[in-house]
Amino acid sequence: MDFEPWWLILLPVLFGLGWVAARVDIRQMLSETRNLPDSYFKGLNFILNEEPDRAIDAFIEVAKLDPETTELHFALGSLFRRRGEMERAIRVHQSLLARADLPVAEREHAQHELAHDFLKAGMLDRAEQAFLAVQDTRFAVPAVRALVRIYESGHDWPKAIDAVKKLKALVDEPVPQLVHYQCEQAQAALAAKPPRLDAAIAALDAADHAYRTLKDNDRTMASRARVAMLRARVARAANQALHERDFLVAVLSDAPDYAGLVASELLDNYRQAGQAPQGLALLKAHYLRHPTLDLFNVVFRELRAQEGYAPAWAFAREALRAHPSLLGLDRLLEAELASDDTPKTGAGIAPDADLGLLRSLIHKHTQRLDRYACNSCGFEARHFYWQCPGCNSWETYPPRRLEETR
Repeated sequence: MDFEPWWLILLPVLFGLGWVAARVDIRQMLSETRNLPDSYFKGLNFILNEEPDRAIDAFIEVAKLDPETTELHFALGSLFRRRGEMERAIRVHQSLLARADLPVAEREHAQHELAHDFLKAGMLDRAEQAFLAVQDTRFAVPAVRALVRIYESGHDWPKAIDAVKKLKALVDEPVPQLVHYQCEQAQAALAAKPPRLDAAIAALDAADHAYRTLKDNDRTMASRARVAMLRARVARAANQALHERDFLVAVLSDAPDYAGLVASELLDNYRQAGQAPQGLALLKAHYLRHPTLDLFNVVFRELRAQEGYAPAWAFAREALRAHPSLLGLDRLLEAELASDDTPKTGAGIAPDADLGLLRSLIHKHTQRLDRYACNSCGFEARHFYWQCPGCNSWETYPPRRLEETR
């Protein structure tokens, strides 16, 4: 390409135009900066220094000077919510929504923030309506997530299930707790008077489907165990003893750590069929492979009932030697003291020992260990929960007592 002499004139002109444009932008920026009140910069400085109280005072002053500044209102509402001043946060966002000239995008933003205000304030009905109002906007994903939490906290399982389905349509991610929502529906159907077995079976079929659609790394023994345990309850209510046994045995094979939760029901099933020794042998063999305190307690008591004092204590000695446990010893002494044929002194266990005194001493130290504990928040409970009552997390309770997890 040939060089044209007029290019020598064009280059300085372009450079000059760029310089003028830059100067105009700088002057405009400086002019806008000068127009901002000092309180604005003070508020920013307080936020950076993690002084929200003083930042709020500064931003309130700016908002009084320029009430049309929506960004400041959003900042104020967020700060109020962080401090727990929910009435003031709600009032700020409601004042934004009351403005007729508010653009659609900012109106949706204000509605979403107001929904979070209601949620944090515990006003779940109003939070639900506020999130429903933005579920078809750019805030759809966080709004539906919040709706799932709201329905879950209110134990409204049908709505929670519908919200999860809507969430899965918006984002491609697994929702493992859906299995438990279906199980909760099944449990409610079984608790009805009379039990609604068809509804329970339908809910458990849906739970099975939800479990199968999960990726392998999202599937858990807890979900599998819970579905099997509820199917066993359905079979028992329908007087289908063999089906009940199949489901309970499936827990032992598919979720062996949860055997202690079904051991008593499984023994009852064998006992009603006149096969108590076979049931005991099955649980005893399982304990040798997967020992837990709950299963130890069931096996020891059944050995004591079926075979007597000496075989039960022989099993207990071997078990406690392999897995030393104060809680296990406490359970032993409790069972022995409750039996009519037990010597009140130790006899062959510990000659001349006062079992009542020994148990009272041990029991004082084991009371705090005889609990299940949440792996997420540490909340302790005497009963096993699929959902932690403290932090509402699912499957955070291991099926082992506190002493076993330490």
